[in-house]
Amino acid sequence: MRFFGELPAPPAPEIARILNLPALELIRRGGKRWRPLLLMLSARAYGRADGALSLAPLVEIAHNGTLIVDDIEDGADTRRGGPAIHLMYGVDTAVNGGNLLYFLPLALIDEFPGSAELKLLLHERYALHMRRLHLGQAMDIGWHKDHGFIPGVDHYLAMCALKTGVLARASAELGALAAGAPAAEALALGSAFETVGVAFQILDDVKNLRSGNPGKKRGDDIVEGKKSLPVILACEGESRLRRDLARCFEEARRGGPESPAVEEAIGMIDRTGAIDEAERRARALVTAVRGILGDLVPADPGPQELDGLFPLLEG
Repeated sequence: MRFFGELPAPPAPEIARILNLPALELIRRGGKRWRPLLLMLSARAYGRADGALSLAPLVEIAHNGTLIVDDIEDGADTRRGGPAIHLMYGVDTAVNGGNLLYFLPLALIDEFPGSAELKLLLHERYALHMRRLHLGQAMDIGWHKDHGFIPGVDHYLAMCALKTGVLARASAELGALAAGAPAAEALALGSAFETVGVAFQILDDVKNLRSGNPGKKRGDDIVEGKKSLPVILACEGESRLRRDLARCFEEARRGGPESPAVEEAIGMIDRTGAIDEAERRARALVTAVRGILGDLVPADPGPQELDGLFPLLEG
């Protein structure tokens, strides 16, 4: 209860348990957890020996909150190999627990051993990134509700930057700022890793259509009506697919992951070469960022340590 200030009366232990259950359940299931490492390596690149360790969980906490809420919005039934959190504890408990995870990171900033000016800057940047994240989520929700609408590639990349890339950006940027990096350099590093976050999302979407993501079902993006880059590229190459994929999205939404429409849609997309092309574009983004790391952070060991993240991201 240390993050809640002075309380009018101590809550019963059962209340604390209900509040914490959603987050604890999801966090214990694992995940790649590369964002805390990115924050620490960004801080180390600017000379902070402890890697701003006390801030390391900041973005990962928020990320887990987004997953809980995202699964409610998408009607998803699995996450990280188990039932979606709202199916375990109810939508009300999941929403409350997920939203709490958006605000808990601010307590980590409050407790960070830095100047008042630095804490204010960290607060401002974190709050900005969380607002941008919700804008990106609004784009994604609007698109997957309209099965006949296919966004352009530029709009898709903007959505990914706001929804997924922004958390990578926050990790790099906040880590560098916590180490005393000049604001311009911290923001440039954040921008580069926002691009990496976009590439990570594209590779995730590709994997969903090929083998399925760990802990989720192959093609569940089709069930949710996701307008991923492979879908967009396929429709750009063959305009008639817009109608056929809209039908598959609708049938998959009604029939669930076992619907024949899921494999039908994946087959149509794959035949255009769009899945391979999406992967190629994602890896090109990663290669471009790896090529400029030496220009973004001070010399050894910053660039080498940050570069060591990429096999984890692309795996």
